[in-house]
Amino acid sequence: MELGSADAFDRMGTLGVEEEFYIVDERGYPASGISDLVYDHPPGGILEDRIDHELFQFTIETQTPLIEDVDAVDEMVRAVREALVDHAAEHGYRIAAAGLHPAAKWRELDHATKPRYKSQLDRIQYPQHRNTTAGLHVHVGVDDADKATWIANELRWYLPPVLALSVNSPFWNGFDTGLASARAKIFEALPNTGMPTYFEDFETYQQFERKMVELGSIEDRGELWYDVRPHTGHGTVEVRTPDAQTAPAATVAFVEYVHALVEDLAARYEDGESGTDIRREILDANKWHAIRYGYDASFITRDVEDTITLGEFVATESDRLGIDSLRTRFEMESGAAWQRRIHEEEGLDALCEALCLD
Repeated sequence: MELGSADAFDRMGTLGVEEEFYIVDERGYPASGISDLVYDHPPGGILEDRIDHELFQFTIETQTPLIEDVDAVDEMVRAVREALVDHAAEHGYRIAAAGLHPAAKWRELDHATKPRYKSQLDRIQYPQHRNTTAGLHVHVGVDDADKATWIANELRWYLPPVLALSVNSPFWNGFDTGLASARAKIFEALPNTGMPTYFEDFETYQQFERKMVELGSIEDRGELWYDVRPHTGHGTVEVRTPDAQTAPAATVAFVEYVHALVEDLAARYEDGESGTDIRREILDANKWHAIRYGYDASFITRDVEDTITLGEFVATESDRLGIDSLRTRFEMESGAAWQRRIHEEEGLDALCEALCLD
């Protein structure tokens, strides 16, 4: 039984970025390509040992090498994406990026045959059978396990606005869901997902993680799919909230913000700040607003006395942290609005083409 340890938390501020993508054909429609791209012809270079797949044979994931400096994020994210696009092209495929692929009909798609996924399909059934989602995961190194747990607790309030900025999945199974991030709601149908509760310290979190495995609720710690978690193997705080992004600049914006926020929270922890224990129900309500309304969402404030619009959140956080990344993303059209506009003006074929990476 593989379990992590407090000893893993030994470096502050390092970064790792995981992006999930779709393998598609020349028209941008789903194609079963993991055998060609992952197993039969594993890539070298920057993707060597940093490419895997998800539940379906058209879903693929990349991991960046360890990033020591946030200023290197843009170059690294673009290099990994370029390598993936080139690797796919060598074998007759293209790569698309979105929180959900608008033309993916889960009943018609092949699942991966990896034992881990076969076990999940057998145990979880319908929610996992339809899980055609793709997300962006950001890891930030933290040099103390209790600090990482405190940061993960505090991050929870900030995650619904992050989701609202990232919304990129209005279409699922061939229809418009009316949601800005259908991915988030579909993924929440799985067990051990969504907004986690407050953990008093690392020992409390580690005990929970261990008991979930020992008592058979999960097969390994990787099945704790919450929106944020202390990653007891990598020694990071992992944010799993955003939809997968089509534009690399959007991915970079989220990574830069999460990094700045974690660094800020680390300093606040070291200054002895007490932190906030907001009810999960309030956080869930904020997340629902993000899922439904995207850029038009408003959020209950941390003191549970008022609401704040997404625009106000962006302005406040940008000024407080001295960063431009949130404004950069907010000034772009939301992914959900962009997808709907293309679909309405040009149709599904054009949208599938637009989601492909060049």
